[in-house]
Amino acid sequence: MKVAIGADHAGYELKNEMAKFIRGLGYEVTDLGAHQFDASDDYPDLAAPVAREVQASKADKGIVICGSGVGASIVANKFKGVRAAMCHDTYSAAQGVEHDDMNVLCMGSRVIGIALAQEIVKAFLKATMDTHPRFRRRLEKLLAIESGEAGL
Repeated sequence: MKVAIGADHAGYELKNEMAKFIRGLGYEVTDLGAHQFDASDDYPDLAAPVAREVQASKADKGIVICGSGVGASIVANKFKGVRAAMCHDTYSAAQGVEHDDMNVLCMGSRVIGIALAQEIVKAFLKATMDTHPRFRRRLEKLLAIESGEAGL
C-alpha cells in the first residue's frame, strides 16, 4: 500500500515520526512535506498535495497533520474523491474506513502524542471498507452529493 503524508510546521515533528513508523510497518511512504521546519508555512499548502495524491490514485491512503487536525481535514475534503476526517482515537480511524471509505486521516499534533498517533495510524492503515449493502448505499449517496446529482 502507498501512503502519502504531509504536515505544516505544527505537525512537522509528528509527521517525521509517523513516516518512519509507517515504513517500519512495511508500507511505501511518499513524504510530501514539509521537508524542513518553517514556522510561517500554511496548512493548505501541505494538505493539498496529499489530497491530490489520493485523488489521482498515486497513493492508496493519505495522512495530514497540522496543529489541531481541523484545517487539514477541511482542505483535504475540498478534493473530489477524497474523504478525510480528523481522528484522535483508534475506533474512529478504523470505522471511518470501514463504514465511510475514508481515505485521508487528519490528526492534530497539539492534541495527541506519538504513541497514540501510532495506534491511530495503524488502525487507519489496516482497516478496509466493509462491503455490507448499508455502507455501500451510504457511500453512493455521498458520491451523488459530491457530484451534484443528489436530490437531498
